[in-house]
Amino acid sequence: MKIPAHLVFIPAPAIGHIVSTVEIAKQLVARDDHLFITVLLVTKLPAVEDDQHEYFITDNTRDSSVSSQQRISFVNLPEEAGPTTASSFSIVEDRKPLIRDAVAKLADSKATRLAGLVIDMLCTAIVDVANELGLPSYIFHTSNAASLGFMLDLQRLLDESGGKHVAELMGPAAELVVPSFSSPVPARVLPGILLDKEGAESFLRHARRFRETKGILVNTFLELEPHALRSLSDSQSQTPPVYPVGPLLNLKSNDPLQGRGGNQANQKSDIFDWLDDQPPSSVVFLCFGSMGSFVEAQVREIACALERTGLPFLWSLRQPPQEGKPSVSIAMPKDHEDPTSVLPQGFLDRTAGIGKVIGWAPQVAILAHRAIGGFVSHCGWNSTLESLWYDVPVGAWPLYAEQPLNAFELVKELRLAVEINIDAKDNQVVVSTEEIERGIRHVMKHDSVIRERVKEMSEQSKKALMDGGSSYSSLGRFIDQI
Repeated sequence: MKIPAHLVFIPAPAIGHIVSTVEIAKQLVARDDHLFITVLLVTKLPAVEDDQHEYFITDNTRDSSVSSQQRISFVNLPEEAGPTTASSFSIVEDRKPLIRDAVAKLADSKATRLAGLVIDMLCTAIVDVANELGLPSYIFHTSNAASLGFMLDLQRLLDESGGKHVAELMGPAAELVVPSFSSPVPARVLPGILLDKEGAESFLRHARRFRETKGILVNTFLELEPHALRSLSDSQSQTPPVYPVGPLLNLKSNDPLQGRGGNQANQKSDIFDWLDDQPPSSVVFLCFGSMGSFVEAQVREIACALERTGLPFLWSLRQPPQEGKPSVSIAMPKDHEDPTSVLPQGFLDRTAGIGKVIGWAPQVAILAHRAIGGFVSHCGWNSTLESLWYDVPVGAWPLYAEQPLNAFELVKELRLAVEINIDAKDNQVVVSTEEIERGIRHVMKHDSVIRERVKEMSEQSKKALMDGGSSYSSLGRFIDQI
């Protein structure tokens, strides 16, 4: 009799990482009746404001389609354990002893065979737990293949350089040549952490740990990133086997308003009543993720650009987190109590017939709506995959972390997005009305090459997950491996 296999997933405590983890867990148990999965959750980040808790641990992990299968279970690690630190991967590392105990308990089970740990790309310290217990470890890279290759190639280049700074590896044009990109990568799109020597070392420590594992699952698909995936399979890259298994998306909802009463539920109803009245593909949707917000000067430039285009718009406008709150180590944007305080005088009155300013947006449901014709986005990878799935062209406006690198790939490499501003300035430079207007008009063109390419890639994203598709087959190879 075949003994069931058991995988343990350790996601970073950030909502995008958790949702992707749950989605791949659902796909795995749907493919193999002899597979069980346990997801270890850090249930709350220390010192995060209580009303922001839902951004990190949501009801997505209690989805009925998960619990009904009864082969995916969740273990909540104690909230009070470990020192209070600010970053998600530090929090997971602090809980290494708790994770070890939880995994060891599962390993003692006679009902299943523990087949390995699947560790989030930001939680690589947990590779030590797998090694200590003699278990195979795998990485779950929740971003794209190009950024994975970039991490690995940069780590190799720096290790071979004898301690050089990242800037010293740049060519005369301030560009970096790495195999996962077909074009040289300009310094202006590098994550800011890489330009600091200590920051770069911390970031690339993860890449070194990647190489110790037996494989890397990536939330992408072959048709989207053929060049990057080929570079990772090159024997000279010394990369563990890579399994492109995306797009991994929660298409039911990523909406914290769902199931709530009162004003928030009314707000959601109002959004979709308004969208229902708009012509197909006519509305530009502006939304910048759970961490995205702008200073007042930038808000006014966006407002002026929208007003000058005369296009219907739906704008998720959020307030930057307050500074100087020592009790809060991770601050999140909030909805404005009064948007008129940051918008140009009379803007809401002048645009009342064509536009709508909202707070937090049920992004997936909005992108799925027939009225949406373009998406001005921060280019987070989950948002990128959602926009491709729903055939919505993107205006690229990254704000932080690896988002400028994602935007560079989408705009320059894949020609699937329009550039609004892709410099990695961490939201410190105000983008002009003219630049924003130009980008919005371009992304909303109905006969553009980019719109045609997005439509084709939307079809490819769905085929990749079907029986015989590229990601379906890749996931099958991973199941065979475990």
